[in-house]
Amino acid sequence: MRWDPAQYGRFSAQRGRPFFDLVTQVGAVAPATVVDLGCGPGDLTLTLVERWPQAAVRGIDASREMIGAAPAGTRVAFSVGTAEEFDATGVDVLISNATLQWVPDHRRLLPQWARRLNHDGWLAFQVPSNFDAPSHRLMRELAASPRWRERLRGVLRGAETVDRPADYLDLLTREGLAVDAWQTEYQHVLQGPDPVLEWVRGTGLRPVLEVLGEDEAAEFNAEYAALLRAAYPARPYGTVFGFLRTFVVAHKA
Repeated sequence: MRWDPAQYGRFSAQRGRPFFDLVTQVGAVAPATVVDLGCGPGDLTLTLVERWPQAAVRGIDASREMIGAAPAGTRVAFSVGTAEEFDATGVDVLISNATLQWVPDHRRLLPQWARRLNHDGWLAFQVPSNFDAPSHRLMRELAASPRWRERLRGVLRGAETVDRPADYLDLLTREGLAVDAWQTEYQHVLQGPDPVLEWVRGTGLRPVLEVLGEDEAAEFNAEYAALLRAAYPARPYGTVFGFLRTFVVAHKA
């Protein structure tokens, strides 16, 4: 799937906050190797060098467009790669922020990474858990409507894309890790016309935009935007967009 780094970055402050809320809970003191798996355009990855200045930091993303937008001439080694191909052998800290929801097989990969992490290693990830929110439910309902069902059959995912915090806790505790798992619902106040549409155009709507042609995409966006305006009405101070996320931080003692 092609990504648009500029569109994704339109709400960088709001998208970045969960990353910092996640990394803050990682207790590694002086790791030698830190990996940001699904690093996107890499701006958040740079902060890992500030947190652990002695570490070799790598940023990996499956999107060539995202890696192409990553800052050059830094202490981070950026490369194209997938979660399915990633080997956690020799890694002290593995961070994955808002990535594993795109990886259907991540429940199998997590125990593998846990086993291969270095002793005293850390595995920390965050995934959106808002697939039942109006933003995603309305998208799926519109895609299943008579106008779009044939063009978009099987394109979008449902709430089964990610697990509950308790499920991830059980999965990684079985591998001998000490696990902290929780959820946070952010109340983002977005500015501008149709801001929720602009948000999902950078992430959850990407599969739809990949399938539809330019004219069809414009038609779908217009219908979807009207639904979103009703679900997320503009207020004098902006549009409130509730966003539930699941966090997991696991330590291999």
